[in-house]
Amino acid sequence: MKRDIEQELLSWKQQKQCMPILLRGARQVGKSFTIEQFGKAYFDNLVVANFELRPELKQCFNTRQPHEILLKLSLMLHQEITPGRTLLFLDEIQDCPDAIIALRYFKELLPDLHVIGAGSLLEFTLNSPDFRTPVGRVQSLYLKPLSFKEFLSALGYHDLRKLIEATDVSNPITEPVHQELLKWIRYYMALGGMPGVLQDFLSSERISFGNMSRSYDIQKCQAQQTILLNGYRQDFGKYAKHHQVEYVQKVFEKAPGLVGGHVKYSKIDPDTRAQNVKSALSLLEYAGLICPIYSTAASGIPLATLMNEKKFKILFLDIGLMTRTTQVATQLLLDDDIILVNRGAIAEQLVGQELLAYAPYIEEPRLYFWCREKKSSMAEVDFITTVDSTIVPIEVKAGSTGKLKSLQLLMDEKKLEVGVRVSQNSLSLEGRILSVPFYMIGEISRLVKAL
Repeated sequence: MKRDIEQELLSWKQQKQCMPILLRGARQVGKSFTIEQFGKAYFDNLVVANFELRPELKQCFNTRQPHEILLKLSLMLHQEITPGRTLLFLDEIQDCPDAIIALRYFKELLPDLHVIGAGSLLEFTLNSPDFRTPVGRVQSLYLKPLSFKEFLSALGYHDLRKLIEATDVSNPITEPVHQELLKWIRYYMALGGMPGVLQDFLSSERISFGNMSRSYDIQKCQAQQTILLNGYRQDFGKYAKHHQVEYVQKVFEKAPGLVGGHVKYSKIDPDTRAQNVKSALSLLEYAGLICPIYSTAASGIPLATLMNEKKFKILFLDIGLMTRTTQVATQLLLDDDIILVNRGAIAEQLVGQELLAYAPYIEEPRLYFWCREKKSSMAEVDFITTVDSTIVPIEVKAGSTGKLKSLQLLMDEKKLEVGVRVSQNSLSLEGRILSVPFYMIGEISRLVKAL
């Protein structure tokens, strides 16, 4: 299953001297698979040191000298490691903090060797108060679940993906193709972007399902989603202290139902101290299972400078897992208005997840929204992003009948040049409002730049 991040990795490989990479992301988003496929495709050999499977390999990093480390690894793994020809993959690197520290010395003393580290719970090591990350000597890349465009590629619909990437306001997609793409966005909402689920979807036996010309065993995919969710639950004890596990479990179960609304600690559990809920949210964020969306005043860039950390919403890791946990019927997703399913929360999850998926791989993912809570003038815009130096508000709305009062208010107040409405409508431009269909969220930046 080819991932778009491969192009970023290929550019890294082609540099004369390159920093080691830490590939970061939640468990089961495809980090190890992507690195191994990349190594096999573009290097003479791939050497994998998995610290979880082979804990004895940790002793190789008792020194900071890269040549000594490579000699020990070569002897223990019975594989030759040659700079310029070998990709060294340090898997589950969080189990060996000395290996993370050693990465800076690979950059300084052996810059010709290509090294990538990754791990399921890496964020907990990197954010530990007694751990010093090798700043400026290691490059972080962030991998998320498959985007909708990657989803299309995995299905073999490369022509649809190319069409999406070539379409502009002056040449919109025809109505029959528009409806075909909306059909597949609905399936993406049900399946999500977790590689294991999509692999089951592609390999499942074909059965009669709906009016699809290609039919698959959806129940098999749902079983895989349940397995993934249970796996995340089993991880709680690995990173939460004994007294925290109960709160992490409670917040995790509530998280999918919190999407789309402001998070209030008391609403999650009125009987639990706010500090315990806050700590549980932080742990789930480090695990990559939720992503906070912070309120911003949207008065200038960077948006983080005017961020209010006390006012936030959240996204779940993956829309397919969200629909599974909220038990939204698959047929409902396929037949109903996308924006109306589950009070619009699934549509907001879709847009937020897509915005994260198309963010630069080198940036830690951040999302923002805007709201005004005055009694006489309540208003909220779902997402605020930037395109170059331009602030772009994004509102998720129903079809042509959806009102855009909050979006217009924000644009007038901040004197913004363009606003985006994401809906089931075809691509169009009406005054300062760019209407983007759900399947073209990844093209927002390109389309805004072209205006």
